Amino acid sequence: MLMIMGFFSITVMGQDLSGLRKKQFNLEENIAVDGYDPVAYFKVNKAVKGSKDLAVSHQGVIYYFSSLENKEEFKKNPSQYEPEYGGWCAYAMGAKGEKVSIDPETFKIINGKLYLFYNRFFNNTLKIWNKEEAKLKPAADASWKKFYH
Repeated sequence: MLMIMGFFSITVMGQDLSGLRKKQFNLEENIAVDGYDPVAYFKVNKAVKGSKDLAVSHQGVIYYFSSLENKEEFKKNPSQYEPEYGGWCAYAMGAKGEKVSIDPETFKIINGKLYLFYNRFFNNTLKIWNKEEAKLKPAADASWKKFYH
């Protein structure tokens, strides 16, 4: 009986996590990072468009990859490659505690984590982030916890 209840609890928690991720992450039809390959940011230090033929679903979120090698690398340790703040603009999360869309080609790797930024209409928030990162990062971490915990 305890095993059945434990399995049911894990299943329900997994469904809850998947639903929370779908609700809080920056997704278009459950696809993260506008279809860009999250592993490529780390391997080649640039944004590379992924392919739906190389897709992986992780806890309700779909990621596209530019190569089979990157897809397999992601599957080994998804949390290493998923963008911070659910893929929302790091600057907006820190400055205003808001979810703002991103330009997947505007990013920064900090301590092995991927941060994405809004960059449209002469407003590159990465430039502001770089000047105020020491203040914005802890504020963004705290804001994201309100959405995702």
